[in-house]
Amino acid sequence: MEQVQGNHFNVNDLTAEEQQLLKNIQEKKQQLLLEIQDLKREIQDVTNELEGMDVGDESKPNPKAKQITIGRKKFNMDPKKGIEYLIQHDLLQNTPLDVARFLFQGEGLNKTAIGDFLGERNDFNIDVLKAFVNLHEFSDMILVQALRQFLWSFRLPGEAQKIDRMMECFAERYCTLNPGVFVNTDTCYVLSFAIIMLNTSLHNPSVKDKPTVERFIQMNRGINDGGNLPEELLANLYDNIKKEPFKIPEDDGNDLMHTFFNPVKEGWLMKQGDFIRGRYKNWKRRWFILNDNCLYYFQFTTDKEPKGIIPLENIQVREVPNEKARPHCFELFSSGSSEIIKACKVDSDGKVVEGRHSVYRMAASSVEEKEEWINCVRASINDNPFYDMLAARRKNATGSSVRPR
Repeated sequence: MEQVQGNHFNVNDLTAEEQQLLKNIQEKKQQLLLEIQDLKREIQDVTNELEGMDVGDESKPNPKAKQITIGRKKFNMDPKKGIEYLIQHDLLQNTPLDVARFLFQGEGLNKTAIGDFLGERNDFNIDVLKAFVNLHEFSDMILVQALRQFLWSFRLPGEAQKIDRMMECFAERYCTLNPGVFVNTDTCYVLSFAIIMLNTSLHNPSVKDKPTVERFIQMNRGINDGGNLPEELLANLYDNIKKEPFKIPEDDGNDLMHTFFNPVKEGWLMKQGDFIRGRYKNWKRRWFILNDNCLYYFQFTTDKEPKGIIPLENIQVREVPNEKARPHCFELFSSGSSEIIKACKVDSDGKVVEGRHSVYRMAASSVEEKEEWINCVRASINDNPFYDMLAARRKNATGSSVRPR
């Protein structure tokens, strides 16, 4: 006599087809357990290798080079721990300038990890950020050239507060090295983002309405403390971006690993399928990872790339009243003007397509798990605070508030 999920019945009472289905489920479960065990062994092997390298062999020539390599690997997986390792082994001085030089040289470093470290909000990291920016030489460069150099040295993180601090430091450095170009740093800050957004509008194929140079000039009127920047300057910036888009630094393949290495939350959830022909498709079990203001879901934990990505912008989360058919449900829904949630997924042909969900409904395994997911998602929801910051900075740049010169 066997028991399946609390239901008592004799397997022999099942039809041959049902018995085969039960056997397939058990085999898949066993296969999944084996895959998890293999993954755990791989992680342990890498950990043992790193720990073994930590010991080092002082009899071999140039042991410092090996330790530097270890430090770089540790930095790419966890920037804080990597810097701590290098300082502990006397490979870096515990000063903002020495750490900034290490990041500025960037050899073997993941540029996403550099951006994450520079964006951290504590006194030491902020001092490193300032020193890092001051290592850039922007003298006699037009603003777009300076931006190209700056944005090539790391990858901007996704958090608005981090972007704000970084661009503030950039604007201050540029204005210090090029006095008289702008009335104040707010002008430089606002124009820098106008250039970045212009780059996206001109070179992103999904943007159909391409801005003209006249519209670009019009958009930036009054940002020089209430005055207008020279139209020739703005036209030159426009032409520069139109001829050559920004180059985004390609990382070393660790982007997804870095994103998923230390998630806010991860685990299995049941996900309801698309709404097609008047009804929802079946529920499917998916592995979810919450990080960087996005919710990623995978078919298996061993998948290297997600099946879908749901950016948590203009999104809200709510509990769904208990249903007998599927308890412990919660759902994401749009809080913006559009009912469709901006998301993407991989279709059956392997193509990345835009999601068409108005609601994403998931089910957890327990009440506690459901509440934890709701709390974590709610804490990660991003209502685009950066645009509020940019609006405030534009207000200052146009002279709408009194500022010291």
